[in-house]
Amino acid sequence: MYNLSQINLLDRIREQYKMKNHLSPYLKFNRQEWASLRNTVPMTLTADELVSLQGINEDLSMDEVSEIYLPLSRLLNYYISNNFNRQAVLSKFLGKSQKTPYIIGIAGSVAVGKSTTARVLQALLTRWPEHRKVALVTTDGFLYPNRWLEDRGIMNKKGFPQSYDIKKLINFVADVKSGQDKVKVPVYSHLVYDIVEGEEIVIDCPDILILEGLNVLQGTINYTQANNRVFVSDYVDFSIYVDADLPLLHNWYVNRFLKFRAGAFSDPNSYFNHYSQLPEQEAVNIANRLWREINELNLIENILPTRERASLILTKGKDHKVDLIQLRK
Repeated sequence: MYNLSQINLLDRIREQYKMKNHLSPYLKFNRQEWASLRNTVPMTLTADELVSLQGINEDLSMDEVSEIYLPLSRLLNYYISNNFNRQAVLSKFLGKSQKTPYIIGIAGSVAVGKSTTARVLQALLTRWPEHRKVALVTTDGFLYPNRWLEDRGIMNKKGFPQSYDIKKLINFVADVKSGQDKVKVPVYSHLVYDIVEGEEIVIDCPDILILEGLNVLQGTINYTQANNRVFVSDYVDFSIYVDADLPLLHNWYVNRFLKFRAGAFSDPNSYFNHYSQLPEQEAVNIANRLWREINELNLIENILPTRERASLILTKGKDHKVDLIQLRK
């Protein structure tokens, strides 16, 4: 159940959405209308590759890729080509080469399928005839280590704005955007639920960077403790918000939790190994509580209010299928 403050905030969000919907800055497409915009873009992924790209709680179909993601990759390719053409003009004017990576941000709730969207787009954009180099980074790597969160008593706020080293994240995006080579990213392990000390991945001058995370579209209102006035969204060229109704998200979260309980949680090294030993109903009760007290609260307070900042909103219905696409005019 929602508390009073959550209900009031949800009501405000709905009212704002209705007002914006009346004079919307978005073009709206149903699934069939959007699918027609694929034009003649060929399918470049195999059925086996789709299996490797989908999340644990999703069944990614060829229809979903051909009807939703291929038109989106076509649109993105136009935007990216136009961006690089402008860079070529600037390089010619300045008399020296200018290379600025194109950054795509993907935001949305826990369990909505952001990671699947990011992986599919990376695979598709890599296979366009231009053969561009596409890197994928999640903002999980910029969470503070568990020890830091525990010292401040905010382990139950993991994923909330205060749990991120926002300065380090912004420095990373700024370095990539400026064309710096071999930019390092901390590694986050979902198995141990923590930053892996001493491990890093290196992002070396990609043509395109896909940045995926809860906080990609957040700004000053979310990071009131930050001294800077520059945020991740300031560096993003095109942003996608993956959306779904709260009851669906709740159900997907619980189902995903149970699948993890039967799989990854059973690993003795898993931070959540103790959940795998519980009776199923007790595990369901815990998943419901974690959703209500942490993930839903973070969604309502910090993530959902950023939805209308996105360049594109993908709204999912049952079975994780996108049934509404809104593209900023």
